[in-house]
Amino acid sequence: MQKRFVVINVFLLVFAVAALLTIGIVMLTSTGAYAQDNRSDPNYYFSRQLMWLCIGAGACVLAALIDYRWMEKRWWIFYVLAAVLLAFCLLKGKRINGSRRWIGIGGFTLQPSEFAKLAVLITLAWWYSREKMQAREFLRGFVYPLGIVLVLVALIVPEVDLGTSTLLLCTTMVLMFVAGARVPYLGLCAGALIGALALAIRLMPQRLDRLMAFLHPDDPKYAKEVYQQAHGLIAFGSGGFSGLGLGNGREKFSYLPYAHTDFIMPAAGEEMGLVCTLTIVLCFLIVLVSGTVIAMRASDRFGRLLGVGIVMLIALQAAMNIGVVTMCLPNKGLPLPFISYGGSSLAFCLASIGILVSIYRRGFGEKPDPDGVSFEVRLRKRKTPRI
Repeated sequence: MQKRFVVINVFLLVFAVAALLTIGIVMLTSTGAYAQDNRSDPNYYFSRQLMWLCIGAGACVLAALIDYRWMEKRWWIFYVLAAVLLAFCLLKGKRINGSRRWIGIGGFTLQPSEFAKLAVLITLAWWYSREKMQAREFLRGFVYPLGIVLVLVALIVPEVDLGTSTLLLCTTMVLMFVAGARVPYLGLCAGALIGALALAIRLMPQRLDRLMAFLHPDDPKYAKEVYQQAHGLIAFGSGGFSGLGLGNGREKFSYLPYAHTDFIMPAAGEEMGLVCTLTIVLCFLIVLVSGTVIAMRASDRFGRLLGVGIVMLIALQAAMNIGVVTMCLPNKGLPLPFISYGGSSLAFCLASIGILVSIYRRGFGEKPDPDGVSFEVRLRKRKTPRI
């Protein structure tokens, strides 16, 4: 009965992701033709996203077939590679709209911060799966793992990518909580995060203007910064309940500059109405719930922590994007997972879903652990656990 329940959640997870991908491809077909820099090809963004979808689907299938536990012993490869790619991007990266987040490879661009997200999750899951009791300690359960994450975040912030930095730190705090870190330590971390963000915003005039525009949207002085979000709300309002019809949206005609990337949800709401936007929210809720169920049925502690981290990363990024386009949060420049245009984001999101499927496939195996003994059993056998 328990296994059947988890199987249902796997099918729900795959169905929700497929629905999000379908909406994304359909909306790119509608908005990509009128997007800026489409190289005079109405199918430019659609064809590239379709190519990345095929790459991501291959990565998803491969990750689902391979035992996820091989990453536990090779965590350092992911971490070092992420640090190298971020450093290279910082030095030689491609600058777009004032941000240096991309590496040009031939005719394609790769965003190293997307790989860094997965590297952080793998590293934290490895760290907390070594010894359960260490999560309660201040140094080994809080300071050291947070320092590991901050090294990569320190390479992302200079790229002028506060959205990804905030997302990584928030996901880190959730993963620490699940691993058993003490709540007062996490409260201290939250306070430090707010202070660091305030300092970063203060030192970056463009980000400070975005924050002030969010706090004072009616001030003409910040009309430029609030322009996208204002037109996003206009798109939602124009669509109403049933929408204007697929392809009939007006905001994509240069009124909403990023209707195919960060602000694709308002474009979907304008053309397909409240029904479509609520479907998107429902699909992300299914990903959150079903993914958490799969993660909690993992056969080992590494799988549980990695699965929860993946689910929370996707859910938090979706929540932040929806918060931005509905003007509930300042503009951060984060894409909507599975829907927004962006090859790196799409590929790594699909690879993450493949890891969740791999966790499910080995959740009911004969050996719950690579060593044949579960972590909890080994912990009970210790006569003098370190506290």
